[in-house]
Amino acid sequence: MRSGSRLSERWFNLALWLIAVVFAGFLIGLGSLAVGDLPQVEHHDTLDAFLDRDRAGPAADALKQTRRAQEDNRRQGEQAQLALDAARAASAAARETFANWLRTRDATQRVDQDPGLVARTQQLDALKAAERGIEERLEALAKAGLDLSEQEAAQAGLDAALRTDAQEKLEAAERGQDLRVFGYRLALTLPLLALAGWLLLRRRHTRNWPFVWGFALAAAFAFFVELVPYLPSYGGYVQYGVGVIATLIAGRAAIDALQAYSARQRAAEARPDAERRTEIATDQALQRLAKKVCPGCERPIDLANPSANFCPHCGIGVFERCPACDQRRSTFERFCYACGAAGAAATAHEAPSPGLPAG
Repeated sequence: MRSGSRLSERWFNLALWLIAVVFAGFLIGLGSLAVGDLPQVEHHDTLDAFLDRDRAGPAADALKQTRRAQEDNRRQGEQAQLALDAARAASAAARETFANWLRTRDATQRVDQDPGLVARTQQLDALKAAERGIEERLEALAKAGLDLSEQEAAQAGLDAALRTDAQEKLEAAERGQDLRVFGYRLALTLPLLALAGWLLLRRRHTRNWPFVWGFALAAAFAFFVELVPYLPSYGGYVQYGVGVIATLIAGRAAIDALQAYSARQRAAEARPDAERRTEIATDQALQRLAKKVCPGCERPIDLANPSANFCPHCGIGVFERCPACDQRRSTFERFCYACGAAGAAATAHEAPSPGLPAG
């Protein structure tokens, strides 16, 4: 019978698992930095890099000139409007003065021979002509502004079409970059996942098992978690496909392990009682008895029955009488808890291993 694990051994195992988790944490941080910095290996283009220089340059210059001309036309229109307002004000004031003069003058002469009346009429006609000239200038500016607006719309449409074409090329280039960067990330994380699986299969029972498990946890986290924000539209198929394959491999291994365990249990149940007890650790046997199951086959047994000394399923001896004090005790206990006498479990533990000299 193998001896039970000591409390210090359990604490050491917990410490080793803590080392595995800490090691995995550092590897995850390192992997996160590496996966995040992989896009820097690619050159990132801008929209200007995909514009048709032979057409985009002249179109942009023409659009700028048209907009400057529109701005000049707008300022001239504002100045002309101010001039028109001033001319209209002057004309209105002159007409009001002329009306007052007509009401107050002495109309003793003929109208067509009155020099003052003729002069004032000519002055009003000149003001009206100046006002009309400014109005014609405003109309010309408005027509020129309309022509410039149509010209600007055409040039803006051409510039927008060129930029739309360049945007489509930029998006295609970015999709290509995303594909390549995803390939870089996949080429980094997938081999790590495969290596982690190989280590778990081949090296998980070695003395360096904390580092094996830490590396496996970090590799699984990098592939199934770190890769998620960078997956393209089809990247989920890759990730879930690998997950399906890994699940199939792990499931097949679990099925084989279960079948092998069942075969070992059947073979063990066919072996002698004393030989079987030597292969069960004391702590493990006592834990199973505390759960009211057989330490050998793990089937339920009636521990409350004082006459139930053997498992009714596999026949292994579970209880016996102490030869020193006749107290009923477990056959897996190395010493009697009532008198401290050594039992068969202690004798089997102290016996020399086969093939080794005693002493």
